Amino acid sequence: MRASALDEVDRRLLHMLSSNSRQTNQALADALGIAPSTCLARLKALKASGIIRRFTIDVDPEALGMPLQALVSVRLRPGARHLMGAFGKELRDVPEIKQFFVLGGADDFLIHIMARDTEHIRQFVLDHLSSNPAVAGTQTSLVFEHGRGSASGL
Repeated sequence: MRASALDEVDRRLLHMLSSNSRQTNQALADALGIAPSTCLARLKALKASGIIRRFTIDVDPEALGMPLQALVSVRLRPGARHLMGAFGKELRDVPEIKQFFVLGGADDFLIHIMARDTEHIRQFVLDHLSSNPAVAGTQTSLVFEHGRGSASGL
């Protein structure tokens, strides 16, 4: 099942889940005007096809003692482009990293990190980025406010 195979009910179901993934199957079915068994079958099909990749929670970084967030742009050395996959794998295991993006353009990665303070950010950049021989340069921007858009592609 790919996006072109999604019907209006699937799209509405995905939109509802993207707003609140903790809704009960009964509440989803009622809102969609379908039987709970039909709703559950559609949900299972969306998960099995990979359209729904996972369910997550959004934890307040401040509650974890990480009140500061930053975006770090990373540019790899021209001769190290073949290491992009390995570099990305390394990033997955770093606890400060909330998410990262592989980019096209001047920068190769954009890394969203959480930190205790500016010293923590500095140490993160030194330990995980500047010390890596594949990295040509970084640029760090502090995040003053973080919001989410409503675009879900649905």
